[in-house]
Amino acid sequence: MNPDLQRLHPYPFEKLNRLKQAVTAPENIQHIALSIGEPRHPSPHFVVESLIKHTHLLSNYPTTKGLATLREAIASWLDQRFGLQQTIDPETQVLPVNGTREALFAFAQCVVDRNASNPLVLMPNPFYQIYEGAALLAGAQPVYMNCVADNNYLPDLESISAQQWQDCQLIYICTPGNPTGAVMPIDYLQRLIGLAQQYDFIIASDECYSEIYFDEQNPPVGLLQAAQAMGLSGYNNCMVFHSLSKRSNLPGLRSGFVAGDANIIKQFLLYRTYHGCAMPALTQSASIAAWADEQHVIENRDQYRKKFDAVLDILSATLQPVRPDAGFYLWARTPLDDRDFAQQLFATQNITLLPGQFLSRATDQSNPGKNFVRMALVAEADECVSAAHRINQFMQSL
Repeated sequence: MNPDLQRLHPYPFEKLNRLKQAVTAPENIQHIALSIGEPRHPSPHFVVESLIKHTHLLSNYPTTKGLATLREAIASWLDQRFGLQQTIDPETQVLPVNGTREALFAFAQCVVDRNASNPLVLMPNPFYQIYEGAALLAGAQPVYMNCVADNNYLPDLESISAQQWQDCQLIYICTPGNPTGAVMPIDYLQRLIGLAQQYDFIIASDECYSEIYFDEQNPPVGLLQAAQAMGLSGYNNCMVFHSLSKRSNLPGLRSGFVAGDANIIKQFLLYRTYHGCAMPALTQSASIAAWADEQHVIENRDQYRKKFDAVLDILSATLQPVRPDAGFYLWARTPLDDRDFAQQLFATQNITLLPGQFLSRATDQSNPGKNFVRMALVAEADECVSAAHRINQFMQSL
């Protein structure tokens, strides 16, 4: 067996299940799950119709590089969304993937040199645990950068020493962030790009929440957009990861892409050719339809906006969560240990939240997930409102 498997931590939802097993929820109250970031808005009907229309493509093997028409649709969307001035070459700088999760994991296996003296992979803390698992199984050591209120929930670049930057091979960032919803401003991204150019490490920017935001006139900035504004149209050392799961309510389609530095894409394509992860042709055809349409994305944002307005208004006098910059999570401070809070809430109100400590690691500075919970406002509006009222009842009982 690969000895690095023993380095993996239990997944957050495994810890959550153990926490819930110690208590019994009231059977007379409907369960509301706010723990998993699985979109529950309806999938676009035209994407479903495209899947049905292209089922005949199941008789053909797909190529790892994907259909040229899909890569062109992705390049066009990137250009329109981030103002890249047609600098993305769909032939050399775009690669379809089966959702961001598998790509984020596989990417570290491709780019990390485990034979280096001290390979480091940097990541935000709290974080999406795939980053950590990918680093460990690639033979690297994770380095956690705390995201706390004092630094606007952005990874603390000041906490990294010159030697750590020198040893860094890869840094994962997430903007908008999971779980905090913080958006990295363009000057922050450009500073990070400068460090990547100076120390020659790769930036993997997880931007799967980039299309869920509250101000239609102020969409989140992306890594490629920041690089383009610096005149780095080759996007050296920069890779972005996007998905249709959150943007288009298509988590089961398993469709996304990576884009950026052509030299890295070339090597990642070689890796994926052996990895055996080509996206089915009918999925690619449906994905073209999804990337080409923005109206359903605007309507999706509107649904989230209304839910956040309602829930924040209800919880303003008790839990007092702060509206995130973007995304569909509320990151809320708890009046007691976050694990106890989540367990007691489940035991009394049959609501499942995710304790912040299950998404973070203790560092020399602190554990930035301690005494926080993550709430995913993915359920229907009436369920989210009902959950907020029940949380208020629980808070008043403490």
